[in-house]
Amino acid sequence: MKMRLIFFIFFIFFYSSLGETREPSHPKIKALYSSLNPHSIAEHLAFYQLYPHSIEGKKACHEAWQLLNKNRGNEKVSLSSLPDVNSILQTIIALINKEPNEELPSLSGAELKVINKLCSQLGNRRLKGYKATSEADIIALPSQEIDLARGIFLSQLGEGPAALLQIDSYEALIDLMALQILAQIPTPATPEQIIKAINHFVFTEMEFRFPPHSLYAKDIDIYTFLPAVLDSRKGVCLGVSILYLSLAQRLSLPLEMVTPPGHIYVRYHQGDKAINIETTARGVDLESKEYLSLDTCQLQLRDLKEVIGFAYINQASVFLQEEKYEQSLAIYLKALPYLPHDILLKELLGFNYLFVGNPEKAIALLEEVKNYIPTYTISSSTLAEDYLLGNIDAEGIKAIFMRVDETAASILEKQSRLAQAIKKYPQFRAGMAALAITWLQLHREGEALEILEKHHALQPLDPTTHYYMAALYAERMDYNKAWNHLKLAEKIAHGRNHFPLALKELRYKIAYLCPEFLAD
Repeated sequence: MKMRLIFFIFFIFFYSSLGETREPSHPKIKALYSSLNPHSIAEHLAFYQLYPHSIEGKKACHEAWQLLNKNRGNEKVSLSSLPDVNSILQTIIALINKEPNEELPSLSGAELKVINKLCSQLGNRRLKGYKATSEADIIALPSQEIDLARGIFLSQLGEGPAALLQIDSYEALIDLMALQILAQIPTPATPEQIIKAINHFVFTEMEFRFPPHSLYAKDIDIYTFLPAVLDSRKGVCLGVSILYLSLAQRLSLPLEMVTPPGHIYVRYHQGDKAINIETTARGVDLESKEYLSLDTCQLQLRDLKEVIGFAYINQASVFLQEEKYEQSLAIYLKALPYLPHDILLKELLGFNYLFVGNPEKAIALLEEVKNYIPTYTISSSTLAEDYLLGNIDAEGIKAIFMRVDETAASILEKQSRLAQAIKKYPQFRAGMAALAITWLQLHREGEALEILEKHHALQPLDPTTHYYMAALYAERMDYNKAWNHLKLAEKIAHGRNHFPLALKELRYKIAYLCPEFLAD
């Protein structure tokens, strides 16, 4: 719709440039009015803003107001009853047709009252969290009562009077998005119709996009924060998923939060019906098996409280990669009330305590997580155990968390730090695995294979190492070793009743190059 709206406005000015006056003739205004999408609040208000004194402009305004009232039944908000019609209309227009990175308008008490009245039937109004005024209020609530957008805003913008006014404006922006979606679906609508409408509005009309790697790799916190996502219309998986969930709460659409390692997406799941919504790819419905990896055998569900905690974890990761450990520790601690039992957070807290010189707290946390195998994976991280066994020191672990972007220089810098750590601590298993990845990123398969052989000697039951070795030996036409490592990877995975697509595809590839009976 944004492209349609841009074309619509361009069309108006193109017409105006043909005549002697700036405003098109009445027949042309009528023609433009007749081209409006009958369900688009934004188009009607844009037309009214351009031709407020024309008959068609006034009709467009009236129709937009009817669409805003669509789901209010007999309790419609009358336009004629408003105390300052023009001011309120202009504020609503500014919010609905706000462009990316345009300043968010501040709302007066009267304007906020009208918008809240228009939106009083939205689903999030029934949640206790909708009236929360502090982060402590959010933490005290059960997850099912949390208004996600408000919880995120309170955690990210603060609780003071100025922050609460800013929160009011951002909430009004999301509320009006929800009303625009409602204007385009039948009453009542099926979950499938609501999902289709949200996808169209968020990804086609508003054009929310995943940011380029060069931007999000160093500023993942910015593209996670809901205010920044709304301002820029760019967000990583967590940022856009939070927006999607915030809209779903307003539209009374129950969704699940699913977290494969390093990722999050949302899902509608009722009975036998499941619709995955991949927010980094315009809401496409990918098969669930696409999210499983060699080591990930189940998909983990999260609640709304945990989602707020993940926003803190993303923010802390930036400081961790920049080696600003006091800042990263402080933010990980903010995540803890939302994720009190999360193993990954405990591990990250443990290492951050180590980095700031508090080994007692570090060891206590790392003892909790060592050798822990979550139900959704088939192997455990060795990083905590490596430290507790004396296989690595704090400086070596810091190298694991170094940020790598698309430049060779960043890969080489991390590689150098890892190589130094392994030279000093040759039993550092996690370091060897990370070092092998850097060689693969540089397309140096021979060096990667050499490191993987050493890692295999220390960690013979790691399925990921066997997978990489099978693939690399197949490329080097050493099919006996390729089959050997593939079968070992399959044995480990199948032992956990896990049959990953990656292993099936690798088996097909190796069998095509060298049938199994020829390698025996």
